[in-house]
Amino acid sequence: MTGPRRIAVIGGGPGGLYAAALLKRLGPDRDITLWERNAPDDTFGFGVVLSDETLGGIEHADPVVHRALQREFVRWDDIDIVHRGHTQTSGGHGFAALGRRRLLEILHERCAGLGVDLRFRAQAPPAAELAATHDLVIAADGVHSTTRDAHADSFRPRITGHRCRYIWLAADFALNAFRFEIAETGYGVMQLHAYPFSRHASTVIVEMREEVWRAAGFDVPDPAESIDQCAKVFANALGHRPLRSNNSAWLTFRTVVNEHWSHGNTVLIGDAAHTAHFSIGSGTKLAVEDALALAACIEEQPSLPAALAAYESERRPVVDSTQRAAAASLRWFEELGTYVDQPPRQFAFNLLTRSRRVTHDNLRLRDPAFTAGVEEEAGCPPGTPPMFTPLRLRGLELRNRVVVSPMDMYSATDGVPGDFHLVHLGARALGGAGLVMTEMVCVSPEGRITPGCTGLYTDEQAAVWTRVTDFVHTASPGTAIGVQLGHSGRKGSTKLMWEGIDQPLDHGNWPVTAASPLPYAPGVNQVPHALDRAGLDEVREQFAAAARRAAACGFDLLELHCAHGYLLSGFLSPLTNRRTDAYGGPLAHRLRFPLEVFDEVRALWPDDRPMTVRISATDWAEGGTTAEDAVEIARAFVAHGADAIDVSTGQVVPDERPEYGRSYQTPYADRIRNTLCVPVIAVGAISSWDDVNSLLLAGRADLCALARPHLYDPHWTLHAAAEQGYTGPGAPWPLPYRAGSRTPPTGRTDAPKPRLTLG
Repeated sequence: MTGPRRIAVIGGGPGGLYAAALLKRLGPDRDITLWERNAPDDTFGFGVVLSDETLGGIEHADPVVHRALQREFVRWDDIDIVHRGHTQTSGGHGFAALGRRRLLEILHERCAGLGVDLRFRAQAPPAAELAATHDLVIAADGVHSTTRDAHADSFRPRITGHRCRYIWLAADFALNAFRFEIAETGYGVMQLHAYPFSRHASTVIVEMREEVWRAAGFDVPDPAESIDQCAKVFANALGHRPLRSNNSAWLTFRTVVNEHWSHGNTVLIGDAAHTAHFSIGSGTKLAVEDALALAACIEEQPSLPAALAAYESERRPVVDSTQRAAAASLRWFEELGTYVDQPPRQFAFNLLTRSRRVTHDNLRLRDPAFTAGVEEEAGCPPGTPPMFTPLRLRGLELRNRVVVSPMDMYSATDGVPGDFHLVHLGARALGGAGLVMTEMVCVSPEGRITPGCTGLYTDEQAAVWTRVTDFVHTASPGTAIGVQLGHSGRKGSTKLMWEGIDQPLDHGNWPVTAASPLPYAPGVNQVPHALDRAGLDEVREQFAAAARRAAACGFDLLELHCAHGYLLSGFLSPLTNRRTDAYGGPLAHRLRFPLEVFDEVRALWPDDRPMTVRISATDWAEGGTTAEDAVEIARAFVAHGADAIDVSTGQVVPDERPEYGRSYQTPYADRIRNTLCVPVIAVGAISSWDDVNSLLLAGRADLCALARPHLYDPHWTLHAAAEQGYTGPGAPWPLPYRAGSRTPPTGRTDAPKPRLTLG
């Protein structure tokens, strides 16, 4: 036996019990004591769901526990989604569940059989006291962990509350599928999440926004009446049966994130270390997997510090990914009211793909008939992936939904694009995207970000841009090319990205202007001049002149850049606009100058050509633009004639804290689209054609803009078509490239199989 010999476990949930059992099994001579303040048969909640992956880990680590669990599980494959009288069923999902009480009994029996000292109805001594007398302290004391709170300066927890109330209940019959049901009541939208956990019982969770909960009168000390009311609201789902409580209370979910998971010889596992919203069913799964990983690392590593470091290193990426998925799912249910008007199949598909872990492609594998029905309802022609359906904006019809996102190349001289830009944009146009966007094209010399940025403030610049648009329209007929016009504001006069992003020039700096005299990075960037009346008029005219040139150049679409902390974005954000005149203060005033610029450009831009606006939907910083603000900003631009909103986030202040992850910005586009019913362009770590299809089919976006994938592969769209077996009009190969439309053959890797064995 290696590792710690005397171990204290605080908390008798599944994670703590399983950690104790594993460590005792691996080291029978270990002295392991577990404290649980409740009685052995006390439990909260009803059923738990475990994945096949988690069960595989349990089977490998402890076959005794695995066999006991296997005897108890109920399994099912279908998910039913009930909304406005329609039931959509999707199969092939594969769930396994059992009662939480039975799970604890199995783990109690295993721990007792191995010789773990289980102390029920006993409050554990403080972790610091246990740490002084034990080799290892495992804090499995849940979301309200006293261990974590006592050592908050070491664990550095961040605990976030959310906008919904929910309650765990049970019904004394077994559903035949996982069921989501939506009820639109006079108080607002309520939702039911329910699944069987035995042959005779089902877990039932009722959830709703806080304001709906209050309006329904559920905010009283005794929840009994509200539980009866919930049974009436969801009477059809329950077969008019009652709901059962187990000291159930209305709760708000708390997301727990810790900067560190260990402190000395004390380590957090399960909900004490991290939580994931119940709508993805991962709480018990994560706790059990934590226990598995911790026990394995203790066996494998030469010392306890190394073991705890290895445990955190192994588990943190998995937990981070799960928490991102859980956060997306949680937000989806918080914003459920924005989706209720979607068509029935799209609504069901949207719900199923809400966490981004289930996608169009794997749903198509699980249940091809369901996915085909969603595609048919969405108007996808047979055999056509959603990304290759056309979209019309004013007089422009885009042949597919893929956009080459604006990407600054920092390769111009005096604002003049060169052969690099012709080849760069031309290659991506030949690559099959429906719309290719220029980088931010600056409206004046002092409006450049860097000396390498392009402009559209001289006739020489316009002549080269005309060469680019002519090439795109001639060499790749059907591809549209758009121009993004912007002004750097306080983020101007800086070095090329690879020489020092946002760093001032060593020499040759030009003065910068902004909404307010606030430098981008105090002590680093220069203090901008706050635009006065004359300056505002001059900037507006610069945008107008650039728009005239852009129209003459033959661009098909114009985007006004009001994001990323550049000049117009600087007026929108309360963090960068501290003006006291008519252009500062409340959001309506902060919108005034960007709308004036938009109106000027829209009046000059040809009426049959669309205009879009890029916004930062959040500043990712306290006191900045919120998601609610973003909806109002989008509403204002649409009212002034914007044809679509390009929804990005951040880059407004240097101390932002983005929540990076796959498709991490798309929830903001989703919210604007489904609140305002306006077309949106989604951006932000959309990296696969499966992501694009999923976002479009779920109704979260109308176009998807991809940047880095197009740097990696200029023919990303054509390759996406080939990989999906699509050869239709949404992704035609240029004639000179048609011979490359099939994946090139590779060398053989198979060998003849042996047919005879000679003895």
